[in-house]
Amino acid sequence: MREQDIAGQRIPLEGAVNFRDIGGYETSDGRKVKKGEIYRSDGLATLTLKDHAVLKKIGIRLVIDLRSPAEVEKAPDSLPNDNPPEYLNLPVSREDFDTVAALERLKKGDTSWLTDTFMIDGYRHNIDLFPDTWGIIFSRMAKANGRPMVFHCTAGKDRTGICAALILLILGVPEETIIYDHGLSNAYFKDKLGQIYEYLRSLGIEPESISQYFTAPRDAIVATLDHIRSTYGSAEDYFLKNAGVSSGLLNTLRQDLLE
Repeated sequence: MREQDIAGQRIPLEGAVNFRDIGGYETSDGRKVKKGEIYRSDGLATLTLKDHAVLKKIGIRLVIDLRSPAEVEKAPDSLPNDNPPEYLNLPVSREDFDTVAALERLKKGDTSWLTDTFMIDGYRHNIDLFPDTWGIIFSRMAKANGRPMVFHCTAGKDRTGICAALILLILGVPEETIIYDHGLSNAYFKDKLGQIYEYLRSLGIEPESISQYFTAPRDAIVATLDHIRSTYGSAEDYFLKNAGVSSGLLNTLRQDLLE
């Protein structure tokens, strides 16, 4: 991937920094993922009226929110009031971990929960524990009246990154490209990350020591791709055997989303 390709992915918004089209990537057989169909994003709680106009212009019909109920309650999505897109909350959250509570613990200087393998373990758990959720997303994505659609979490890098990886894998995009797409969150989140680090230092926390939690770690997505291959055989096997998705639906996705 060339550096200039980065600019072609993101949709500039005032209230979100990581809203981007996952289209345009080449597949292993030489086709391309269609643009203007599937978007990924960070949180949509601070979208402005100008942002609403952008969502209408690109025709967003469905918003899938991967955040926990606590996250949604704290920062609900700001969506257009006039003919709003359908909103669907499909939480990808574990009972033994809550993002809102984790951030509160950070504010108190407690980083004990953030182990060396925390992010890798979390990514793998999101594959193992939520096949039904990913299956629902794929089922909605296969319906033409549900597109264009956007899925998001809080930062648009971990839960959103896994969802994007699963979609791109099924469409036949090479793993190297998927790792690249995952890493774009670090480029787009860079300015906001500086603000977060400054805040952490004010709390007496050295941000570099817990940077894995605030970035899109390469080792986590690589480990996830390895995990899918070693545990399930392939992304297609994962969906067919664990997510209640049929081969016909996967073929429909490929037919509709590739050119």
